[in-house]
Amino acid sequence: MALVDTFRPVSPSTSLGAPPSPQREGLAELEAWVERIAALTQPDRVHWVDGSAAENAALLRELVAEGKLIKLNPEWRPGSYLARSHPGDVARVEGRTFIASEHEADAGPTNNWIAPDEIRGTLDTLFAGSMRGRTLYVVPFSLGTVGGPLSHIGVQLTDSAYAVASIGMMTRVGTDVLAQIAEGAPWVRTVHSVGAPLAPGEADAAWPCNDEKYIVHFPDTLEVWSFGSGYGGNAILAKKCVALRIASVIGRDEGWLAEHMLLIRVIDPTGRAYHLAAAFPSACGKTNLAMLRPTIPGWRVETLGDDIAWIRPGADGRMWAINPEAGFFGVAPGTGEATNVTAVETLWGNTIFTNVALRPDGDVWWEGLTDEAPPRLTDWEGNDWTPASGRPAAHPNSRFTVGAAQCPQIAADWEDPNGVPLDAILFGGRRATNVPLVLEATDWAHGVFLGSTISSEKTAAAEGTVGELRRDPFAMLPFCGYNMADYFGHWLSVGERVRFDRAPRIFQVNWFRKGADGRFLWPGFGENARVIDWIIRRIQGTAPAVSTPIGRIPAPGSLNLDGIDVPEADLDELFAIDKESWLREADLTEEFYATFGDRIPAALTAELSALRYRLRGAPN
Repeated sequence: MALVDTFRPVSPSTSLGAPPSPQREGLAELEAWVERIAALTQPDRVHWVDGSAAENAALLRELVAEGKLIKLNPEWRPGSYLARSHPGDVARVEGRTFIASEHEADAGPTNNWIAPDEIRGTLDTLFAGSMRGRTLYVVPFSLGTVGGPLSHIGVQLTDSAYAVASIGMMTRVGTDVLAQIAEGAPWVRTVHSVGAPLAPGEADAAWPCNDEKYIVHFPDTLEVWSFGSGYGGNAILAKKCVALRIASVIGRDEGWLAEHMLLIRVIDPTGRAYHLAAAFPSACGKTNLAMLRPTIPGWRVETLGDDIAWIRPGADGRMWAINPEAGFFGVAPGTGEATNVTAVETLWGNTIFTNVALRPDGDVWWEGLTDEAPPRLTDWEGNDWTPASGRPAAHPNSRFTVGAAQCPQIAADWEDPNGVPLDAILFGGRRATNVPLVLEATDWAHGVFLGSTISSEKTAAAEGTVGELRRDPFAMLPFCGYNMADYFGHWLSVGERVRFDRAPRIFQVNWFRKGADGRFLWPGFGENARVIDWIIRRIQGTAPAVSTPIGRIPAPGSLNLDGIDVPEADLDELFAIDKESWLREADLTEEFYATFGDRIPAALTAELSALRYRLRGAPN
């Protein structure tokens, strides 16, 4: 089947016809919207994506024929492809990402705000004719299983076939979603163009894009418009744009949480299961924990999700969570058998790699995949590379896109539309100083306070003091679609809707504390299961803890260290609490809160005052 057979030619004066669904009346609004966008962008043709395997295969064949994808050697990586982006289009463009709420205060100081009327005029100009010579794909997608009680749906219009293939891996795409729209389900509108129209007969670029880039969110009307980039979350709008920025607004209005969190099931030696969600900023071990292989005999971890969790209070007084995504969009460098063997095994085939290196045998490689680099590669820009080249072979933000079902430790019920009940929520950052290996919040409000103060240090650990902090509260700083002070307040209010004895326990973890010599004090990776073990035993009520001014830490001897060698001095340092350093950290928190003016919830300023009170009363 040639993909072109399913296209409908379109011009501003040509009817698009009906999408493939018998219920036309309920789809009238969608069809009218598609026709309006087509009239603006002027594509040569429109294709309604049905999500079938045949359609996807045809799409990939055409991308290979056009030189936009390289098919990898099926002997090593069956069903897999390599894309090379333009060097100027390699990551999220946070400086060009905007929240276009009606009122600037609703976006808050941590977002780039722009007036809706102003930016709509700009976008109309940019998108006018932006799809000439190209195909407009209509991609109906569901975040969460189609029709599930915790799921939400949307439609992306895009002129990027690479984006279509990626959305098909990261979400549920197809006519089932159109049926939901036909039945009146609400849906989010997203529009994406690479911003590279083609004149008749003009050759296309291998990676079309535009130097001018915008990613604009309209939280009041539940829309996203993205222009100029074909990369990652700039083009796969269902991911960060909808599943976090727009979903956080929907969650605020409907009483639930859209979070930048992994989701796992931990099974203890007796077979009892516990469910944990964890929010870590970039480069803090999130994917590794999502695919953890415990080193403690008898413990198992099943993966439910590696990046996003939607959490709702249930009628039973507990919090229930789903992973709304259908795939993994992970950073390749640093992913290897020594760090995350589960991820490596997941990538055996049916994967789209972007900006990694190509081996002579038609497989891929990136820094960290193996201890030693191959003697010769083609780098992510298509140039010859050897270990003596003095530059990375793969881009530091190179990616893999793969279906979650391929993960060898994916939970059998990972797509259960009702989700799983949460037992614990973890927050963590990359802190070389101050923050203990693990810390338990005293209650929900204290846990929200901990989440609001998450940060990573920019300075070297050898300095031994609190350095300049890169704030990333709840790991949501780039992804919250509204004022983050209001978001803190929303967390507090959601906590009031669950029973205090059934609410998830909240913990802060830090795998990255260093000694004065710059050495990591904790072995990390699979050994992090020992921290999870203590957390589970806290939930069970069998692990003792010690109260400190900043929260509860493991009592001496309560961490299971059988089989590993952590010197007593290192263990002491992992849990050392320096009063003066924490008082300085409290001052930094106050400065951060002050950026939000009077919108910071009183409960959090009270937590900060209580922290100072406890610290000043603590012995030196």
